[in-house]
Amino acid sequence: MTNKFTILGCGSSLGSPWITNYKGKLSNNKKNIRTRCCAHIQKGNLSVLIDTSPDIKYQLLKNKIKSLDAILYTHEHSDQTSGIFEMRPFFWKNKKKIPIYGSRRTIRELNNKYTFCFKKKFGYTPIMKSNVIRNKFSIRKNNSKILIKSFEVNHGLINATGYLIDKLAYISDCNRIPEKNLRYLFNLDYLIIDCLKIDKHPSHLNYEQAIKLIKLVKPKKSILTNLHTDMDYFRLKKKLPKNIIPAFDGLNFRF
Repeated sequence: MTNKFTILGCGSSLGSPWITNYKGKLSNNKKNIRTRCCAHIQKGNLSVLIDTSPDIKYQLLKNKIKSLDAILYTHEHSDQTSGIFEMRPFFWKNKKKIPIYGSRRTIRELNNKYTFCFKKKFGYTPIMKSNVIRNKFSIRKNNSKILIKSFEVNHGLINATGYLIDKLAYISDCNRIPEKNLRYLFNLDYLIIDCLKIDKHPSHLNYEQAIKLIKLVKPKKSILTNLHTDMDYFRLKKKLPKNIIPAFDGLNFRF
């Protein structure tokens, strides 16, 4: 049974264009219209999200994703988490709490920030069940099972989580990968990696750093995500080798 991976959103924290209609250096093309970073894995009838962006309702409706069994969180920043309250219909549909997975820090911060999703408060019924991840864990539904490895990456002042599923690694937010965790990135079929801007940034990989990492670990295919307003899809595609592509919202493939 193959997995289907969908990049629901590949934009940076404000997406593109911004709410002010600022587009930076982006041309007028639908592949430059980017919602915030978020992804989806489907294996049989098992449906798993990576993060709940502020755009999650639109992302799920656009991609016709009608079920949800679990959520993996990369870190606690709002551009990755603030769509959490949109998950209520899945709680009603499943008739049970939605299991979420994240580092100890991420789970703690989510419980503090979105307390009403985890404890009865303000009249709301809690909809989430917290799970602190180990290095290896699995998510199962009926005969479908996804095996996952998690590893820490540096994301400015905090650590975020990268996820390895079979031969695919997803790292949406990082400025550095600790040397001890580089081992997870060799022999991959797909590496989906943060590539925020052309210029350097304190909490994200820039173009030069992302390409350097890709050349080091040599995945079969790499996809650049978390793209800012200076990262035009067509200019990137023209300059990149064939095995590296910029992401676009709705990009999907089987692995």
